[in-house]
Amino acid sequence: MLDATMECLAELGWSGTSTTEVARRAGVSRGAQQHHYPTKMLLVAASLEHLLERQRLAYERAFAELPDGRRNVEGALDLLWDTFRQAPSLALMELAMAARTDETLRELSLDINERVVQVILETFNRLFPTSLDAQAANTVIRTLFATMIGLTLQNSLDDDAHGHQAAVLTQLKSFARLLIPADSGE
Repeated sequence: MLDATMECLAELGWSGTSTTEVARRAGVSRGAQQHHYPTKMLLVAASLEHLLERQRLAYERAFAELPDGRRNVEGALDLLWDTFRQAPSLALMELAMAARTDETLRELSLDINERVVQVILETFNRLFPTSLDAQAANTVIRTLFATMIGLTLQNSLDDDAHGHQAAVLTQLKSFARLLIPADSGE
């Protein structure tokens, strides 16, 4: 059910996601769905937390599997960009946009966005433990998160048809190389 919820959010948006559609996609009865998650909000919250953890593990595994020469800040940014263009990130963006006008969704969206920032920060600190002090790392990660959200929105509209997102990512990597030396990764 949790994966089906994310799929619905990414494909149908907040307004198109229903517990009935989630149950259908998950192959469970409405009664089973309601037993585990009585409301759409509880289902979405559980789905996002599950997917956030799954994405974190997949990201760290992919980073560990990079060739030695790519296991650096540039490789980390490339992987993060790949992650932001996948369905779970699109589902998070969908919720953030819907939360602008939906009071009940706003709190969930704020909480999950803060969790995403914290997961990125924790992962960054594990991958590059001595690169930045805590305050600088927090500010850099929040800036990176906001930039990635904007790039993802643009990419969802034009699939980088003109190379603008690639150019911004290249510039981000240039800044990152200045902040984080090549030998600071694991």
